[in-house]
Amino acid sequence: MAGTGSRARVARRIATGAAFGGGGIGLIAGAAVGVVLAEVALAKRSVGGGSPQAPNADGLYGTAFADGTQPLRLGMLGDSTAAGQGVRRAGQTPAALLASGLAAVAERMVTLRNVALPGARSDDLERQVSLLLADPNRIPDVCVIMIGANDVTTRMAPTASVRYLSTAVRRLRTAGAEVVVGTCPDLGTIEPVYQPLRWLARRVSRQLAAAQTIVVVEQGGRTVSLGHLLGPEFEQNPRELFGPDNYHPSAEGYATAAMAVLPTLCASLGLWPESDHPDASRNEDILPVAKAASAAAAQAGTEVTGARAPWALLKYRRRRRLPAPVEPAPNGSHTGR
Repeated sequence: MAGTGSRARVARRIATGAAFGGGGIGLIAGAAVGVVLAEVALAKRSVGGGSPQAPNADGLYGTAFADGTQPLRLGMLGDSTAAGQGVRRAGQTPAALLASGLAAVAERMVTLRNVALPGARSDDLERQVSLLLADPNRIPDVCVIMIGANDVTTRMAPTASVRYLSTAVRRLRTAGAEVVVGTCPDLGTIEPVYQPLRWLARRVSRQLAAAQTIVVVEQGGRTVSLGHLLGPEFEQNPRELFGPDNYHPSAEGYATAAMAVLPTLCASLGLWPESDHPDASRNEDILPVAKAASAAAAQAGTEVTGARAPWALLKYRRRRRLPAPVEPAPNGSHTGR
């Protein structure tokens, strides 16, 4: 498709600019960006009944599997979506849902530490990664990063955005952690953003998501496209899947996102039973990284992982239902945290 090819070329230019210290490769025309961002800013200021602070979900999950085995360590990084802003209970946050799901699949306890910060941009990832790596005895086994929306709304240069992300993934991978990145969500789904600005917001979001995918895969991580936060459910059921502020997801929306990320999270640790070979019946394929990134940005819930360079595997993993939301147990000395 022409749109996919064009997006792949733009994404590759952004990623290349990031690698070589390039500056402001624009995503869409500056005047159009300004109008879109004004609409998004209005949406963000219309916060109503949502919780202003994300609940603290740090703790131990899967205590039913306690058998003396060292718990898996899960780190969560990113912005308000990663933090779970908009819900009131810790068990409703995406980090808690992922920790519970990982524990159920692994049949092993999981220790969660969430350092995500509402409002964060990719330039905050350096601080967040440093927090997770500060204690060499508590390096996460796997980390999930959700970032990008605030980079768009504050007009951070896309090359700078992906450079910060690339550095964060490289640091985590060097420390021994697997990394899964939920790429920039589709800002075109925010209700106060109307046509024709909605398609512009969608375009800028997808271009950044594709560029993020390229640099993450090149650093040895995996991505899952968050797209329109995640899948057609958000457009079909905005009242159920967006929270009271019409900007952050509701508990049901976070569960939808977590259900899409969980298979890739488990696969990164060798815990998912599906084959890593492409299934042609599901339009899976091995493609050049930029083309795989572009295709993933256009379809929410798509995983991209590295194959033999410069190729990547485009994967549509089957989702499974998450366990019922649970609140974290306090961390004890046996968790090693």
